[in-house]
Amino acid sequence: MAYPHFRPLRVALSTLALSCAMLTVSASAASERQQVIVDMDIGDDIDDSFALALLLQSPEIEIVGITTAWGDTVLRASMVERMLRETGHSGIPIATGIATTGNPQPFTQARYAQRGQPVPALPAVDFMLEHIRRQPGKITLLALGPLTNVGAAIERDAATFGKLKQVVMMGGSVRSGYRKSQYVPARPADKEYNIASEVKGAQRLFTSGVPIVMMPVDSTQIRLDEVERNALLGHGSPVTDALALMYHQWINAYQPWSSNMPSLFDVVPVAWLLDSSVCNTTPLRIAVTDDGYTREVAGKPNAAVCLASNQSRFFDIFMGRLLADQP
Repeated sequence: MAYPHFRPLRVALSTLALSCAMLTVSASAASERQQVIVDMDIGDDIDDSFALALLLQSPEIEIVGITTAWGDTVLRASMVERMLRETGHSGIPIATGIATTGNPQPFTQARYAQRGQPVPALPAVDFMLEHIRRQPGKITLLALGPLTNVGAAIERDAATFGKLKQVVMMGGSVRSGYRKSQYVPARPADKEYNIASEVKGAQRLFTSGVPIVMMPVDSTQIRLDEVERNALLGHGSPVTDALALMYHQWINAYQPWSSNMPSLFDVVPVAWLLDSSVCNTTPLRIAVTDDGYTREVAGKPNAAVCLASNQSRFFDIFMGRLLADQP
């Protein structure tokens, strides 16, 4: 059981531990940074923004590029551009994904995005495949949104896509579904948003043969409560200042999931890249049904699936990185 009056101490200890850890990153470790392409639908829910913030605060990860997915991908690209520019990371390439219509979720952070600069036309699928060809077996694809770009890349050139090191993804619901809080039972496995929005792309991914690390809603419904949220949004660094603006736009917009407490779905796979003990995995065979469920079926495993996360370790990493000086 977590006692609320111990939370400030937890934040302080997390910050101290992670600040010390970051100081010990050696030159050799830096030269072996994980190379990651991030495919994301930033701008609707707020978890994508927190995920990008953690990536930017993690010197072990080299962001090869960021590709935008789902809905208004041009506006999403402008949102990424603004966040990168205002946090000192404008050298990271941005590629615009395949636009879709009929997105049922509101673009809650559109006002932040509209003050971004236009991004040169660079198609996401071309960008992905080109960088995989250049560095076969080296690149991790971090898939944090509906899998439109991913499915299109597989359809165009499955052999090249197969040269990824791995796909680390947030998506699916395997043994439990969405829940209001940790104090109520989880629903049975649900249609999870990322998978159900782009079923064909998900089916292509799970039959591609590429190593998949899957973080479903079973393990990613980690909520950012008031103590941690206030510590982050009042911290005053370029990254946390950007998060404060986006968070308040998210709160101020109409949203069907209305809450002031974000669920950090997309942050969990980023934390796993930094420390796999955040989310121990189980090898499973996952099939994506035509109506958008991710079912556990018999057969040779095609994914390493995290069914429960270590929330204490997650917050050690998340809070420590975002409250540390910018790398």
